[in-house]
Amino acid sequence: MNNQELTHLVQQISLEFFKRPFLHRALFNKRLKTTGGRYHLNDHHIDINPLLLNVDKAILYGVIKHELCHYHLHLEGKGYRHADQDFKKLLQAVGGLRYTPRLQQPKFHYQCIVCQQDYFRIRRLDVRKYACGKCAGRLKLAKDY
Repeated sequence: MNNQELTHLVQQISLEFFKRPFLHRALFNKRLKTTGGRYHLNDHHIDINPLLLNVDKAILYGVIKHELCHYHLHLEGKGYRHADQDFKKLLQAVGGLRYTPRLQQPKFHYQCIVCQQDYFRIRRLDVRKYACGKCAGRLKLAKDY
């Protein structure tokens, strides 16, 4: 899927669920790491994390609906922030996602030698520098995925 196909998909979802057209651009932004998407207030375009293409389509649609809630509420002059009641009601009405599930799976599994507490991390950590947060015991690399 390229940016043009993504924009077309966002336009379809906007018409189907919001009954309003999406008149701006939707783009893939590979710099997004921990978020599913982002709505830009200044020029009204939407960025989508390309890692969402590797997961279920329902998650991609949920993130698009979430960003479209920001989009339509902002253009209407209503509360478009996450804490606003207008946003919460519209998000629930269209079935958008409140949060994006983890897009990256942990690659490293560390375990405390003393209390057997498990720690899952995406990045490697220096076991000589860090200790268990529960009992201050030493950590060991249990599994490297």
